[in-house]
Amino acid sequence: MNTPLLRVRNLSKTFHIGGGFLSGKPATVHAVDGVSFDLEAGETLGVVGESGCGKSTTGRCILRLIEPSDGMVEFDGRDVRAMGSTALRALRRDMQMVFQDPYASLNPRMSVGAIVGEALTIHGIGKPGRDRRDRIAMLLERVGLKPEHMRRFPHEFSGGQRQRIGIARALAVEPRLIICDEPVSALDVSIQAQVINLLKDLQDEFGLSYMFIAHDLAVVENISDRVAVMYLGRVVEIATARDLYANPQHPYTESLLSAIPVPDPKARRTRHRLKGELPNPINPPTGCHFHPRCPLAKFPLCATERPELKPGADGQMVACHLRS
Repeated sequence: MNTPLLRVRNLSKTFHIGGGFLSGKPATVHAVDGVSFDLEAGETLGVVGESGCGKSTTGRCILRLIEPSDGMVEFDGRDVRAMGSTALRALRRDMQMVFQDPYASLNPRMSVGAIVGEALTIHGIGKPGRDRRDRIAMLLERVGLKPEHMRRFPHEFSGGQRQRIGIARALAVEPRLIICDEPVSALDVSIQAQVINLLKDLQDEFGLSYMFIAHDLAVVENISDRVAVMYLGRVVEIATARDLYANPQHPYTESLLSAIPVPDPKARRTRHRLKGELPNPINPPTGCHFHPRCPLAKFPLCATERPELKPGADGQMVACHLRS
């Protein structure tokens, strides 16, 4: 059996807040709570969930842009959490990130050539001068921009073009994994499609693996091989995109999918409306985090025991006492 490119086991991240004069008593936010999944080479894993469920924090913990509190992250069999600064810098050639906001992720004081070329300089790729300029020109052309754009600055580009610059920067070091943190959420719908198609083409050309974080369920269905659904810091379901969208197993996944608009005014379907509000991550519910809003919850089981992520009736991985 092949070793996955990325293995994540029981990944957790807590933030300690408060304790000041105005903020009251100290408290702990459980942003990521025991997340586990695998990502194969050449695969796209979509990650969806409500705002604040821990999607972006999970991605940043994998890259150690944020230090995890607990758990294991292995990339190609190497323990990422055990690496020192030198080994981690070398690993960053293989693991890159495309950020959510193309307006904030590019340094406005640097030209496009300097932004893309900075990674080449840091990792010692290519010879200074013409060789690196040629590499930058090639990268810009590959993402749909022109070589002469390297002399311009970020404020001269549209949002879609800026995101292409961010993708070129990630590609500069020839990575094997790119974590896409909501890369199209700040873009118009037509531009979203262009960026998604670009990511697909680059994956086919370079054999990339993606962890694709997004809110838009239709976008995730379009690009992903498998999808992981997160709720309040935990993964509640993992399945192939086809199986998850056709036959969701977790009650929360059912509610998410039922909220997708259907472009047919005559179409009738069952809406799974959630009751109550999203719980506070400072004081999450005991047992299954979803039980206060779940229409299937059984007490005291769901309120006292945390469900494990394991194969359900149809082989999908689901964290539910009643569906696994």
